[in-house]
Amino acid sequence: MRLTMAVMILRNKNFSLLSLLLISALIYFLWMEFKPVKIIAIHQQDNFSDVLVNNFPITDNGKIAWWMKNKNMLSDKYKIPKPASDGFFTITFWDFGDGYQEEGKYDRLCFDDMKTAEDCIDKNSFLTVRNTPDNRVFFIVDNGKYLLQENNKVIKVRE
Repeated sequence: MRLTMAVMILRNKNFSLLSLLLISALIYFLWMEFKPVKIIAIHQQDNFSDVLVNNFPITDNGKIAWWMKNKNMLSDKYKIPKPASDGFFTITFWDFGDGYQEEGKYDRLCFDDMKTAEDCIDKNSFLTVRNTPDNRVFFIVDNGKYLLQENNKVIKVRE
């Protein structure tokens, strides 16, 4: 009888610990997914824009939804995208992470428009938005490539 009670108590403690862990993970995920994105800097070269951010959404859907919600703000406030004459443009959102660093021995993305030794970031892109000359918008993320259809529906076109 005592052994049975001890096993039941141990199982309840394990269940409680697992429940607490799962709830904590869910809260952390939701906090990270809905934390406001902070735009640190924008570097522009022709029709290519590099946007350095902190707190970007985690999921593919979250990243694309953030773009759809904020594309007008980016255009109004930061004047991006800057399409070529044929309509082509590319915007890449990069993790600002540890901030600007020297190029060093690492494969980093460096910006020519900065006049300092610390003008590079680690290459960790969150999202690339590309508009083609035939006016098709693609989203490139870690888990694949998506196409924005004319009805504003987003479909996955490649893993």
